[in-house]
Amino acid sequence: MIRKPIITVLGHVDSGKTSFLDRIRGTKIVSQEAGAITQHIGATEVPIEIVEKMAGELTKKYGFELNIPGLLFIDTPGHEAFSNLRKRGGSIADLAVLTIDAIKGCEPQTLEAIDILKAFKVPFVIAMTKIDKIHGWESKELSFTENKQNQSKQLLDELDKKIYCIVGETFKKGFPAERFDRIQDFTKEIPIVPLCNKTGEGFSEILLFLAGLSQKFLEKKLTIEVSGKGKGTVLEVKDEKGLGKTIDVVLYDGTIKTGNKITLGGKEGIIETKIRALLLPKPLDEIRAPQERFDSVKEVHAASGLKIAAPNLDKALAGSPIRVEASQEEIEEIKKEISSIKIDSDELGVIIKTDTLGSLEAIIKLLEDKEIKARKADVGEVTRRDVMESLQVKEKDKTKGVILAFNTKINPEAVKEAEKQEIRIFNEKVIYHLIEEYEKWIAEEKEKAKQSFLAEIVLPVKIKLMPENIFRNSKPVIIGAKIIEGKLRTGIKVMKNGKIIGKILAIQEKGENIKEAKKGSEVAISISDATIGRNLNNKDELISFIPENNIEKLEKSNDILTEEEKDLLKKIKEIQKSGGD
Repeated sequence: MIRKPIITVLGHVDSGKTSFLDRIRGTKIVSQEAGAITQHIGATEVPIEIVEKMAGELTKKYGFELNIPGLLFIDTPGHEAFSNLRKRGGSIADLAVLTIDAIKGCEPQTLEAIDILKAFKVPFVIAMTKIDKIHGWESKELSFTENKQNQSKQLLDELDKKIYCIVGETFKKGFPAERFDRIQDFTKEIPIVPLCNKTGEGFSEILLFLAGLSQKFLEKKLTIEVSGKGKGTVLEVKDEKGLGKTIDVVLYDGTIKTGNKITLGGKEGIIETKIRALLLPKPLDEIRAPQERFDSVKEVHAASGLKIAAPNLDKALAGSPIRVEASQEEIEEIKKEISSIKIDSDELGVIIKTDTLGSLEAIIKLLEDKEIKARKADVGEVTRRDVMESLQVKEKDKTKGVILAFNTKINPEAVKEAEKQEIRIFNEKVIYHLIEEYEKWIAEEKEKAKQSFLAEIVLPVKIKLMPENIFRNSKPVIIGAKIIEGKLRTGIKVMKNGKIIGKILAIQEKGENIKEAKKGSEVAISISDATIGRNLNNKDELISFIPENNIEKLEKSNDILTEEEKDLLKKIKEIQKSGGD
């Protein structure tokens, strides 16, 4: 039996992923999502009859014979924060749609999505979205093939410019691409289908190509043993009126039946339970937002998005593998997979708490990419214990003594303790925002620490006196000076030949008093305890005197001094050590 191909939808934030699926299923999910970014995998089934109806004559034109039962879309969030979630989607996917904004072109998460698809050897089609944003393009509810006839040559040229920007980026990643109707060999080039989510222009082509390419190149992969034991992934755990806790699942292999024993991961270990009811969405209804009730069925074959009602699902983990009539070996594999994601260590790192296994995996991956370590990472609410754990870290590194909470509850006791101990809890419903806020805070804290450090430290500086600008010979000397290297500040002591000759009392530039003068500046300075002709000559070069403990601090700081300032610091250290000899 040939099953429906499982198709993932990937792309950058706001590149039109969910709107793409909205157009196919005729529902509105985007407005329900936090920040308009889809945060959980959903599934949409499109029967082949819909594809044939939309494609019409195009089926014959491109020589496709459609025998597959339909298409099953997994709506995978496109932001890079969901790297591992997408990988899990990618690993069970037969084909992918990569959405790329026609105006913005390839963006960071677009390129990351290509890397993921490449790693899992998942073939893909590019949906070039928002072509209606091209100035002058009149998008209509037609196929792209028909509607392009209504556009001027100038507009078609502009479209080509946008297409070849994408072609250039995908080629760098090792994927030659071309507009779908110019491709001679689909095994060698990635088809780009220009489309508009609002009008539906181009949807005839993209659905046809997804179905046709699946059948042409993936028929062997799509052939399944119908009677085989079901394998799937838990997408979401949710309450349903009259059913209690249920799980939304994508079944990608085998069959699942009412009464079957299923095994999946739970917050407190493995869950084994018997299926009470199997619920299938009506075709074109997305399982997260059905407009009507589900159909109750006795058995379901892959590939399908379905809902399972069973006892003891209260602590089920979204993102967990699910197996039908699992062997002991399969149970151990599930345990291993779940434990490999969670973190419980003594690392000097952040605490992560999330709502699902998928989001936990994603945040860990994103932080790892940024070389930020996690001390603890788990699914569940933020507790007082988490705060106390963060406090231990904060005592050693303030920027890591924090809690990152994604879409999960914060226990009132935890809030109270966090306020008392001044532990920062970042709590967001969009992973993109969570990481962004944390990074922004780190940058602010580092800047504060840097400014505090700079306020107390003496920096290396070298100045040359300007003999033509002597305003006073002594008590104090007031003379012009050029900053050769470093930064000159008021209050520091300056040396000549290793001997302190006085302190900088004031700096003036263009008649105004300033606290600091940078390299290249020409300023007037006043120096205490110095006298022109006695311990100071009008052409002298002076350097700052830096206390030994300041030198040690500056040597340990990587981002305070330039390379030239570091060289000057070495010279000052040597001069002070030798006493100017």
